Amino acid sequence: MKINDFKLERYFAKHEFSAKYLLSSSDCDGYEMQYLLELATETELNLWKSIKLGYTESEGNPLLRQSILQHYHLSSIENVMVASPGELNFISMNTLLNPSDHVIAVSPCYQSLYEVVKSINCELSYWKPNPQNWVFDTSDLKSLIKSNTKLIIINFPHNPTGTYLTTQQLNDIVEMARAHNIYIFSDEMYRKLMVGNMPELPAICDIYEKGISLWGTSKSFGLAGLRIGWLVSQDRDFLQKVVSFKDYLSICNSAPSEILSLIALNHIHDLVTPNIEKIKANVILFNHFATKYREIFSFIPPQAGSTAFVKLNTKGSSLNFSNQLVANTGIMTVPAEMFEYPGSYLRIGFGRRNFAEILQIFDAYLKTI
Repeated sequence: MKINDFKLERYFAKHEFSAKYLLSSSDCDGYEMQYLLELATETELNLWKSIKLGYTESEGNPLLRQSILQHYHLSSIENVMVASPGELNFISMNTLLNPSDHVIAVSPCYQSLYEVVKSINCELSYWKPNPQNWVFDTSDLKSLIKSNTKLIIINFPHNPTGTYLTTQQLNDIVEMARAHNIYIFSDEMYRKLMVGNMPELPAICDIYEKGISLWGTSKSFGLAGLRIGWLVSQDRDFLQKVVSFKDYLSICNSAPSEILSLIALNHIHDLVTPNIEKIKANVILFNHFATKYREIFSFIPPQAGSTAFVKLNTKGSSLNFSNQLVANTGIMTVPAEMFEYPGSYLRIGFGRRNFAEILQIFDAYLKTI
């Protein structure tokens, strides 16, 4: 197969480890391993100390899969499959789809959610929000469904806008999908990061028989370095196909990462709650900042997740703005071009503890231009 370059990841590769400040990261600060181990019970520590660095089970460690299940309504580990999040997305699309299928994906979104679909040569339609408030209208989604629609790809909390769905909207999507026998692949990587006033949605796998939920340790948990994610679905035949496909990729997971992920899932509040508090505080800071520079920024605060898509009211492209900003200040931002989205926008990430320091440098730069 042939697939286009991953624009966002190539842009991060260029700047992420050379730029002094990251203002667009979608993850939160990575926790130190010692912090995680200090949360562990004696039993969990014994698992950690007795790790053998050999091959692991393709589906994932049964104890890890059991820990994952406590955050869903399903009761069997046969409904859970573990791998890296990007790998799970890649395998899912290649397992589910054929070139004759039509797919609907949210847009803007993380490129892999639609690029893998394009590489399979599927017909692809985009479900886009209202840029005035980032609200996704389910009637727009309904109008996109065709007789050969096989899959709807959603992502809430939404990266990059930070928007969310109401329970009624999610139920409407499920009703549409069920009526047309369509799978729903739900990227839920920012699950639990509730920073607004909306109630948390159920995982799609818990409310729809053809729903596939993707979650992992990278975003909500602040443990991106573990490279652990999981699919949960009522469709066990689909999951078995994913396992078989995985044999051609990673085959199995990192044994240490699986145990550390188990500990994280069993102590989720000690990881997620500090991230939520940090995001909320940084959103307030940026709201003041954007208000001060309202001639430059139009800011819609996120309802959930760790990012927002901020409109630039300046002349020129957001790519040019980002390139000049990182060159002159060392501050990296992600422009709309990396999401292949029209208009001039920057993704802002609120999950880093040095956010206030970055805004001070940004403020000084804006005063000069």
